[in-house]
Amino acid sequence: MFASLSRPDSFAKAAVPRTRVAFSEFRYRKDREIFGENEPADYVYQVTTGAVRSYKLLSDGRRQIGAFHLVGDVFGLENAAVHRFTAEAIVDTRVCLVKRESMELIAENDVLVVRDLLNVTTSNLQHAEDHMLLLGRKTALERVAAFLLEMDRRLTQAGFFALPMSRRDIADYLGLTVETVCRELHHLHDQGILGFLSPNQRQIVLLDREKLAHLSL
Repeated sequence: MFASLSRPDSFAKAAVPRTRVAFSEFRYRKDREIFGENEPADYVYQVTTGAVRSYKLLSDGRRQIGAFHLVGDVFGLENAAVHRFTAEAIVDTRVCLVKRESMELIAENDVLVVRDLLNVTTSNLQHAEDHMLLLGRKTALERVAAFLLEMDRRLTQAGFFALPMSRRDIADYLGLTVETVCRELHHLHDQGILGFLSPNQRQIVLLDREKLAHLSL
């Protein structure tokens, strides 16, 4: 979405042709915070390289990851003045950011920007609904299978995908323990549904997507 906003012709078509949006790019080292929960939501972000996790710390100290933001994903777009989650870089990451008020000003005069923002909002809402269903209704094996299918859809290149997140991240996303995630992954491996292509088992190839999809139902 940011790329389309940065094209000069997009501003030429706006009702306020002199409007300018200042884009900035920042680098964040692994595990560095990008923004915190309840901090002012003054910027909207897009992942350029790397990956980001957004999470909440529960009252008992547990961490619940709400979403993983991968290359091209837009995040930090809130319907309030503050952020509801904390966002951290999973690995060394670059993000492009733009002031929220600048986006809103452009949106007032550019229907294409309004459409892009609506698409982002709708996609985030659908993900939140799917994640709620996953946490509330699925078994541990179904959760892991659904996660792998999501990552396969979002990350796969050349027939395999490389997970940027750790097993701990996956567990906190799925509402499981690390031991359970590892057990279910090895179960799927033993069943010939997936293969590990690296010693750290983060590079994964799905050998039987149909069976995995059946398990995720």
